[in-house]
Amino acid sequence: MGWLRALRETARSGLTIERRRLEPLIAMRGAAGLALVIGVGLAFFGPVVAASSAFGAFQAAIATFQRSWRPRPVLALVSGASLAVSTFLGYLTGAHLPLFMVLLVLWTFLAGLAWAAGPTGGIIAASNVGIMLVTITLPTSVAQASLHAVMIAFGGVVQAVLIVLFPVRRWGAQRDALADALAAEADYARRLRHDPVAAFDPVPLMTARSAAAVTPRQARRRPAELHGFRGVAERIRPVLASLADPAVGAPAEGPERDRVHELLAAAASVLDAAAGAIRHGTPVRLPAPAVAALKTPDTGAILTGAARRAARRLSALLADVIETAEGDGTKEDRVEADHAADTIAPHRRRPTLLRLVPVVLRAMRAELRPGSPILRHAVRVTAVVAVGYLVGAALPFGHGYWAPMAAIMVMRPEFAQTYARAAGRFGGTIVGVFVATVIVRAVHPGAGPAASLAVGCALLMYLLMRTGYVVGQACVSAYVVFLLGMAGDVWSQTVAERVVLTLVGGLLAMISYAVYPAWETPRLRNRLGDWLAAGGRYAAAVVDQYADPGERGPEDVRAALLASREARVAWQEAVARAQHEPVRHRGLSRTAAEDAQHALAQLGRAGMLMEAHLPEGDAAPVPAAAQLAAALRRATERGAKEVRERRVPRWDAVREALERWDEEDRQCGRTSDPVVRSGADLLLESLEEFSQALDGGAGTRPRTSGAGRS
Repeated sequence: MGWLRALRETARSGLTIERRRLEPLIAMRGAAGLALVIGVGLAFFGPVVAASSAFGAFQAAIATFQRSWRPRPVLALVSGASLAVSTFLGYLTGAHLPLFMVLLVLWTFLAGLAWAAGPTGGIIAASNVGIMLVTITLPTSVAQASLHAVMIAFGGVVQAVLIVLFPVRRWGAQRDALADALAAEADYARRLRHDPVAAFDPVPLMTARSAAAVTPRQARRRPAELHGFRGVAERIRPVLASLADPAVGAPAEGPERDRVHELLAAAASVLDAAAGAIRHGTPVRLPAPAVAALKTPDTGAILTGAARRAARRLSALLADVIETAEGDGTKEDRVEADHAADTIAPHRRRPTLLRLVPVVLRAMRAELRPGSPILRHAVRVTAVVAVGYLVGAALPFGHGYWAPMAAIMVMRPEFAQTYARAAGRFGGTIVGVFVATVIVRAVHPGAGPAASLAVGCALLMYLLMRTGYVVGQACVSAYVVFLLGMAGDVWSQTVAERVVLTLVGGLLAMISYAVYPAWETPRLRNRLGDWLAAGGRYAAAVVDQYADPGERGPEDVRAALLASREARVAWQEAVARAQHEPVRHRGLSRTAAEDAQHALAQLGRAGMLMEAHLPEGDAAPVPAAAQLAAALRRATERGAKEVRERRVPRWDAVREALERWDEEDRQCGRTSDPVVRSGADLLLESLEEFSQALDGGAGTRPRTSGAGRS
């Protein structure tokens, strides 16, 4: 993609407005907290202190809107406290430009590295630097700076208290995550009726896993229906796939396939009903036809072999889903069920805020290495903010902090987000300043009316911020104009300089990425190799269970599955970031990337089919499976290295292991478990398709078909 097209696509993305579900109660709570803080500031300390404290309350409320599983009061307190510290230190050094530049460079660099802790930490840290550039201009003495810092922290406290006193949809984010996972599985069951080998995106399950991590205090207060559910949801997915797939489940046509269609439809209905009950905290209402289809005694007579086992497991798992959603049973029963579910997917413990500090520091320190995208972002944003501050100070406008503030608020580690947000911020600034100017010229508001207008803009910001960045920035621009006007700023000067300096900051941010980029496109092969190696380890862990059922537990399979999912999501995110980059592909075309992704998805799916039928501990071992598992590990690790070195992997070792397996079966006169043997053929077929994708379709080998085995 060329630069002109990349700029056009990213600009369109930044200016896009989407229809999203609004949360008016949460927006009103945030605006109420802001109004309370401004009112206290005006009543006791005057408009200047009120404006400063309003920034603290405003930013604290925005922090609670970020995608985070931590309690919202904690986010508000952290945001308010960190902004208060930043403001006080900034004012102490603000009178001495060299000293302030040192603080600004250090603070901005740390804010850039904070993205290593996740998007929420990065956004809060960047916002603190940007708002600090404004708030340090308001005090006139050290004593006033202390008062301003206290009031900024007070704004965060007020927002946190309001969240505690007036909770809106408590545990709503966790409920949505778990409900989305169940709804995704319901959709998967429906698609399997029409496409027995349909793909499944594991992101909803991964999100539910992240949401399930709780602090000790959260664990004591969590609703009963959020306990132990995720483990059951995790086990349903492979059972659905194995029931539908003709290679290991029911035949492609006939009475068995018709029965499978009925079971899949019933499973989808039950999962949807459970998802709705979890999402809204209401009793589950099961469709009578779905319950009848699951309880009919004809299933055992119609289905045979692996399909019958999968149907029985599905019925048992759906019964657990229904019982958990309904909240039936005593507390002891639920604890026992939770313990059983934890065997597969244990509840994750989230560290407390104090224990999180060393974790974040280690993550930031790990990014201090050559080639790190986070480090390059930190260097980029530091240079831009420093240059932007000096340029803004040199221009004859005054209020030069708006240039670096605009830059740090739009800059992200990814190219597309940085350029899209730059376009959205400039467009939103023009709209917001224009609207605010019209209102000011028509009304000429004093301190009180200006404060009311600022609160109204904040309310619109909280309400509409998820509909598009340009909408949020229009509201923010008007908010800042009204707020600084309340503090005594000159209205006309604010309008002119904000537009020009915002453009300067946005241009500096865009130029910095062009000069010192962190392109994802050249790293695609590394991401693909990581996914191949992780997928091979997962498949090998599953096959090992058949080799020695009593030796290894499901924990090995679970750990390998999670690693494979993380590698898959890392690849998908890398492809999404590279899609809009103005960089030619480095030996991996878009077609090759799509075909290779499909092949590795099928590799994971083959492992999932075998995982659905893992043998019990007293089952007979399959010695040949151990040889296949070892060959898979070695071949995929070597194949990952070859992918990174721009070579096409070969799978002779895996093919030879399968041939030895068949030879041993013939010599011993035995028949291996059809599930694991058919799954092994699917593994080899997926690996060969992967090589064909990288080779551009050349050298195609005959494919072995798992569907040919019973």
